[in-house]
Amino acid sequence: MLFPTANFQAQFSVVSFHPGDAVAVLLPLPLAGSYDYTVGPGQRLAAGDFVQVPLGRRQVCGVVWGEASGAVAAEKRRSVDRALDLPPLPLASRKLVDWVAAYTLSPPGAVLRMVMSVPAALEPMPPDPVAFVAAAPPPALKMTEARRRVLAAARQPMPAAELARQAGVGTSVIKGLADAGALHRIARPRPVAGALADWRRAGFPLSDDQAAAAAGLRAKLAGDFSVTLLEGVTGSGKTEVYFEAVAEALAQGRQVLVLLPEIALSAQWLARFERRFGAPPLEWHSELGQASRREAWRAVAEGRSRVVVGARSALFLPFPNLGLIIVDEEHDGSFKQEDGVIYHARDMAVVRARLGGLPIILASATPSLETQVNVEAGRYERTHLPLRHGGAEMPDLAVIDMRRHAPPRQSWLSPPLVAAVEEALASGEQAMLFLNRRGYAPLTLCRGCGFRLQCPHCTAWLVEHRLAGRLQCHHCGYLSPKPSVCPQCQAEDSFAACGPGVERLAEEVAAKFPAARTRIMASDTLSGPRAAGELIESMERREIDLLIGTQVVAKGHHFPLLTLVGVVDADLGLAGGDLRAAERTFQLLSQVAGRAGRAAHKGRVLLQTYQPEDKVMRALVSGDAEQFYRAEAEDRRAAGMPPFGKLVALIVSGPDPGQVDRVAAQLARLAPRDAEIEVLGPAPAPLALLRGRHRKRLLLKASRSIRVQGVVRQWLAQLHPPNGVRIQVDVDPYSFV
Repeated sequence: MLFPTANFQAQFSVVSFHPGDAVAVLLPLPLAGSYDYTVGPGQRLAAGDFVQVPLGRRQVCGVVWGEASGAVAAEKRRSVDRALDLPPLPLASRKLVDWVAAYTLSPPGAVLRMVMSVPAALEPMPPDPVAFVAAAPPPALKMTEARRRVLAAARQPMPAAELARQAGVGTSVIKGLADAGALHRIARPRPVAGALADWRRAGFPLSDDQAAAAAGLRAKLAGDFSVTLLEGVTGSGKTEVYFEAVAEALAQGRQVLVLLPEIALSAQWLARFERRFGAPPLEWHSELGQASRREAWRAVAEGRSRVVVGARSALFLPFPNLGLIIVDEEHDGSFKQEDGVIYHARDMAVVRARLGGLPIILASATPSLETQVNVEAGRYERTHLPLRHGGAEMPDLAVIDMRRHAPPRQSWLSPPLVAAVEEALASGEQAMLFLNRRGYAPLTLCRGCGFRLQCPHCTAWLVEHRLAGRLQCHHCGYLSPKPSVCPQCQAEDSFAACGPGVERLAEEVAAKFPAARTRIMASDTLSGPRAAGELIESMERREIDLLIGTQVVAKGHHFPLLTLVGVVDADLGLAGGDLRAAERTFQLLSQVAGRAGRAAHKGRVLLQTYQPEDKVMRALVSGDAEQFYRAEAEDRRAAGMPPFGKLVALIVSGPDPGQVDRVAAQLARLAPRDAEIEVLGPAPAPLALLRGRHRKRLLLKASRSIRVQGVVRQWLAQLHPPNGVRIQVDVDPYSFV
């Protein structure tokens, strides 16, 4: 990834516009660029101002982007309707929009739409809620029993509905007393999350290593742009260390952004933040309601919210005074957005820090290979925490060779793993079984004819979710009941589940450990942040003996009494042709293993595998992460793959397979010819049908010296696909489905 250049930074200037001037307004629409408008009478605008303008027969909101292009004659330009009563979009945010658009080959307006993601926030906020408190009643006021109850209850300010409830009256009685002067109306500003974080509170006790790391991170706040990898083994206290940098940023009066891969599942992180700073941060994620999103967006834009913790989209919030960015679990694949504007939030966060001249911290126990290479090249600095906090030891890790210890038929737990679970439960400790498959079974087929239940809209098998009583496609969300008759051979009740998901594993656990209190933790069994928090609290209170989970259990959770982790299918992530398969498997299994033995009790991790000789398994058992990363880097360098080469995926899709084939073939014929560029394909995508669209993939592979965006832009300019056929560009692809 390239950093913004000085020329890119210099193209933005602060310009004021007066009535009659021509301005460029960028609209949050997937259009080619900005539109020219005229500043209206009595208006004075500047770059970054939010405005309402006419577009066709409708009114839309956009942002003044700078001077007009001059492509539209003055007599044909339409006027800006009005400026919105909002702080201007900060310069760094505008630079980020243009940078992301250029890097990802997306329309700038599509990127701006991610900034203006809450249209309701552009309009004036509703007035602050009103509370009522008793005043001296006027002498002429006729008192009734209802009025006396209201005045007796209104010793403290409270909303009308609450006051009416306590006094046992209707709200009309409250309004009448207020109009008569017997109740005072008091505006009560809405509390703003993230505004009350107190940096002066004492932090958590730190070890010598943690204190030294924290001092180094605090020092970064005195400088300009920098990138620091905060690397530490699982349980080393990385969060407490970077909290000290958060405190320093708050002491300087700056805003802080913390990106987490799964904010909706981060109840423990939020609790730790509130213990450290005395107040919760502002949350930003997809589970928020519309009113909460509106208030959060305004609080950030107006600088009232000081600390924001969010998923990847929080990067595009309009921070006017951002002083620090933290990307926790920077290696996590959830930071890559695969739809719409395709971008990697970790990489764009580094760009945002560079554009704003501020430090960014990337935290992980298992850093991405890209980050490791940037550290070795001197572009990033590294701070390392080699030990677990509080004297806790790293768990013992061993493999179970499933070729020698095969489980019984229709079982998935080997005898050694069963014995280990029995031992942990007998000792009053907790155990976890990890299987990265949701639902009951990944495949359902007919015993009679072999017919497999497949999604009608995707090249994917339907996954049975027996607890919910349905079949589901995990790619498009299609739902269906399990048929009682095979549609191919008409056999009744002939469908059989093949392979285990966490629900089926729970059946086996119930049979083998009937006394154990068991829960499943998967993304589709947790209805939101509250449900995730309740499950985690149950685990902490020892109300759960055995936790069965998918990858969500690896998201930084701390369970003091969890001493055994069993990975049911350690080979699962190694299948397929994904260039990052080994790296992702190593990271995920390391994170899962890191849940064991994080307190006083020694931990133990058992990996069930049919490939104990694989480099991932060897590195996990030896604990030599550096050896794995060296081997992985050598393999990627030899193949010219990222981060030592560049990749761009082009996905041609449409409802008509013939049209898709023709466009993909034409794209291949027009492919760039260069000694440092290779174009692979077209070939059917692994998911050749997705959400009802047929798909073909091409892959451009280039050396690091090639600016692939310009190459791809010229390539696509030669092609004009028919309506209905879309060419999606993914620079630096992470997913190969």
